[in-house]
Amino acid sequence: MRSKLLARGASSLDDYEVLEVLLMAFIPRRDVKPIAKALQARFGSLSAILAAPSRDLVQVPGIGETVAAYLKAIAELNARASRESIQKKTAISSWSALVEYVRTELQHEKREQFRILFLDRKNQLIADEVMGHGTVDHAPVYTREVARRALELHASALILVHNHPSGDTTPSRADIDVTREIIDALDPFDITVHDHLIAGTGGVTSLKAAGLI
Repeated sequence: MRSKLLARGASSLDDYEVLEVLLMAFIPRRDVKPIAKALQARFGSLSAILAAPSRDLVQVPGIGETVAAYLKAIAELNARASRESIQKKTAISSWSALVEYVRTELQHEKREQFRILFLDRKNQLIADEVMGHGTVDHAPVYTREVARRALELHASALILVHNHPSGDTTPSRADIDVTREIIDALDPFDITVHDHLIAGTGGVTSLKAAGLI
């Protein structure tokens, strides 16, 4: 498998084969193909495997705490690499990288989470902050707190981000209303809301692209 990867490139491998290569390093002198396939069967996708809590990973036969820790380290490397792709860059011109970052960060969250990307005058990322945690279908966000934090950071623009744990990224009436409230609250301060992105296992939906803001 290692020879195949080196000769043809990692893209030539199936998902379970990529897992197999990793597991060979973590679990030497053992046939790890059944473990790789068990991980894929249990979680359904590579992204779901990396997003899974350690307590769920160790339920798969052959995965102990050490291997689970290695997989979580890989997940963190993936998240940091995605974050690097939008830091120190103009977020609006790196839109595909931004959408991938949002998808990576939020698509497998089990509870709804409302985050804000604060941007400077050059549309470069100042901060990515969680403004609200919630239940499986609701995360409270307080417009006054959003405005206060934007002013503290001297932000010139925002991108609103949250997830739908159901996987369906169709904007709800509440999603549209809270976006409008934030836009109206920030308008007197000349702070722009560029977009509101909703992430889920179904992808990422832009309210702006959908003509909803």
